[in-house]
Amino acid sequence: MTHDPQMLKGVLALLLLSVLREEAGYGYGIVTRLKAAGFEDLAEGTVYPALSRLESAGLLESRLEPSASGPARKYYRTTPAGVAELAARGRAWRSLVAAVDTVTGAAPPVTEGETA
Repeated sequence: MTHDPQMLKGVLALLLLSVLREEAGYGYGIVTRLKAAGFEDLAEGTVYPALSRLESAGLLESRLEPSASGPARKYYRTTPAGVAELAARGRAWRSLVAAVDTVTGAAPPVTEGETA
């Protein structure tokens, strides 16, 4: 399934903070984990700037680790502020989903070939 790029952009920080709460990771590994979770159309070029923004905001911290297969990898993990931000974004996301469900009547998804 292809995701709307604007919707994906709006939840990317929530996704990144969620993935990194579970386990530290480096850019390509994070992309791979998100693709395995159903975000097959997620581009690496979208993830790296988002990781930098989250780090600049103090929500992630990073460390360089040597790699046997090339240059050192930059591993990210959430900071205490990142954990707090994740909780706040999670609440905001659940509230948004509930409001959208209220307006749409939690309409079942339209399958290919059908019209809404």
